[in-house]
Amino acid sequence: MATSPHIAPLDHAVARPLHIEQVEDLLKLQKAAQKITSILDLDQLIDQIVNDVASSFGCVEANVYLHDEANAEVVLAGVHGCTLHDKGQRLKVGKEGMVGYVAATGQMRYAPDVRKDQYYIACEHATLSEVAIPLNFQGRLVGVFTASHHELDAFPAEQLRLLQALCSHMAVAVHNAQLFKHERSARETMTRDAQEARIIQQALLPKSSPYIPGFAVSGLSISAGAVGGDWYDFIALDDGRWGLVLADVSGKGTAAALLMSSTRGMLRSLAEARCSPGEVLTHLNRLLVEDFPSGKFVTMVYGVLDPASRTLTFANAGHLRPILVDDRGARSLDNERGMPLGLAFGSFSEVKVNLPEHSRLVFYSDGITEAVNPADEEYGTARLQEHVLRREASEESILADVRSFANGAGLHDDATVIMIRAMPRNS
Repeated sequence: MATSPHIAPLDHAVARPLHIEQVEDLLKLQKAAQKITSILDLDQLIDQIVNDVASSFGCVEANVYLHDEANAEVVLAGVHGCTLHDKGQRLKVGKEGMVGYVAATGQMRYAPDVRKDQYYIACEHATLSEVAIPLNFQGRLVGVFTASHHELDAFPAEQLRLLQALCSHMAVAVHNAQLFKHERSARETMTRDAQEARIIQQALLPKSSPYIPGFAVSGLSISAGAVGGDWYDFIALDDGRWGLVLADVSGKGTAAALLMSSTRGMLRSLAEARCSPGEVLTHLNRLLVEDFPSGKFVTMVYGVLDPASRTLTFANAGHLRPILVDDRGARSLDNERGMPLGLAFGSFSEVKVNLPEHSRLVFYSDGITEAVNPADEEYGTARLQEHVLRREASEESILADVRSFANGAGLHDDATVIMIRAMPRNS
């Protein structure tokens, strides 16, 4: 049985003058270490390791195996000079080859004559000596590096120490690259999931404005992130009436989007059951109090537009007050009772609004009024009222005005608008 020669650790090496060859080897070590520690792409890093070492030290073959801890195996991830084994080859830790032995013991193994080493697995015919060195990071096996040569005892003690030092750099670089790869993969998965969630959420919004005789009704919603908690909906009811809803779920991101989706389904079922706005919100609130996680809630304004009587009756659950524009100017509409949905049981009062020709009614979310400019001033309700007084005001112009006000600060919350315009009777 071949035994590994004792190699003195670098820290205990006897101080002595360096020969030209040793200086050159140290420079090679420094250059190789600088290269590999700057690479974060795992595949590129491993290819760089095996090619540089083989080139610098005149090796027939150089390989890097990565530790698959879950399966107690090492997997060939980088190959240079081997014609028999491809990437993906697996060796059992402690059971196969010098690599398996080193992975199990955590100790370097050097075979000055591979023909006499019981652990060596024959590979290239020209190989006569081989060294296998563990890649350890903070006491954990990352992988195993091997280098082979066509000469007997081709790796003197000084060179083995250099390779061990280089393997310390390799282990750190491989660990960092694996961590980077894992984090990048996680980010890509999150991005892909967010994009899919956005597509689903956008599909839940109205595809077009409803046709309502005597009225032009339209809406627009912009999420601050990939997905959000704002939504609006148009629901066709009996006798030509339409349910109009704008809501904002507490929180942001995927959690808010999930709560929004479930709330939307409940609301539609209740709205289609011929309930008045106050009854709809009362029933919906009861369901959400029972189902919502603690601390989560929804603010909502829900109205029923009756084009025959040119009226809109709405109930408000803790949401921002709708703005009415008529011959009296622009004003916010109050209601008596209506706390946010999902917090506690309660009832909701109703407000009936007449919508004569040329009047307008606006529902909106706090992403509009709470948008801030670089001076940290809010857009506010007064600016919104001033804007909707303009005859040409629309949901698009409102959002454009808010963006202009923010002046590059961006929207930090979802922004949603529904605008109801009462058209002339002969239009």
